Amino acid sequence: MNRITGKTKLLGVIGDPIEHSLSPIMHNAAIAQMQIDFAYVPFHIRPEDLNTAIAGFRAIDLRGFSVTIPHKQTIMPLLSEITDVARAIGAVNTVWNSDRGWCGTNTDIVGFMAPIRERDWKSSIALILGNGGAARAVVAGCNQLGFAEIHVVGRNAEKIQEFARSWSLDSLSVHTWEQLSEFLPRADLVVNTTPIGMSPNSDQSPLTEEQANLIKPNAIAYDLIYVPNPTKFLQQAQQREIEAIDGLEMLVQQGAAALEIWTEQTVPDVVMRRSLRVHLGFE
Repeated sequence: MNRITGKTKLLGVIGDPIEHSLSPIMHNAAIAQMQIDFAYVPFHIRPEDLNTAIAGFRAIDLRGFSVTIPHKQTIMPLLSEITDVARAIGAVNTVWNSDRGWCGTNTDIVGFMAPIRERDWKSSIALILGNGGAARAVVAGCNQLGFAEIHVVGRNAEKIQEFARSWSLDSLSVHTWEQLSEFLPRADLVVNTTPIGMSPNSDQSPLTEEQANLIKPNAIAYDLIYVPNPTKFLQQAQQREIEAIDGLEMLVQQGAAALEIWTEQTVPDVVMRRSLRVHLGFE
């Protein structure tokens, strides 16, 4: 890691809680490889302190920061500029300091698309499990990739309808969880955006064994969760020799996109990926 001096430019990540964040590990690994005078640190910012923190960051010339739960939506009114993609998703995860003030975007969409963007999805069907903030980035990504149909399934009928009303996409339709089995056999891509299966509840899956058996053999199962690896949902897919993608690459690529914005340099995502895999005990 580079030696920190009075000339070191600061970057960071804000959240509540923040102790679990892996962002400092991968960003500082990349910064060391790039041999640039930056340092990336975590900041525990409570919701009631967000406004004060943003003003303070401006005062100390923080170059930029990542945004995680619970600030991705509430930070938006505090920014001078927001990109169209962040407005469409309804959340900001990357902020940078400019002469115009704080500017925000969302790189989650870049991270989500990274493992699947080289494929032709023009006549394909996406099935998204869950309708929270992560699902919004996935919908935007699927739309950008050109999916013919995007189906979102949620457990709360009122919330899933609110989700639908927040978009103006002809390809998008929403359904209650009871309808899930109807769409699983049609889907070319099944994405879990729910926290079901996340450690320590690693024995859980959003799908029953019967539902998992409905996924067609040439489909792709994609879980945004990266710990445990693989999740129960991805184990179900692998048992049937269905291609499985975990959330680690999304984490790496959204971070690399953010670091590129802050430094205006090419970012070594290989180093970021390796640092996380070693830290998590995957290699």
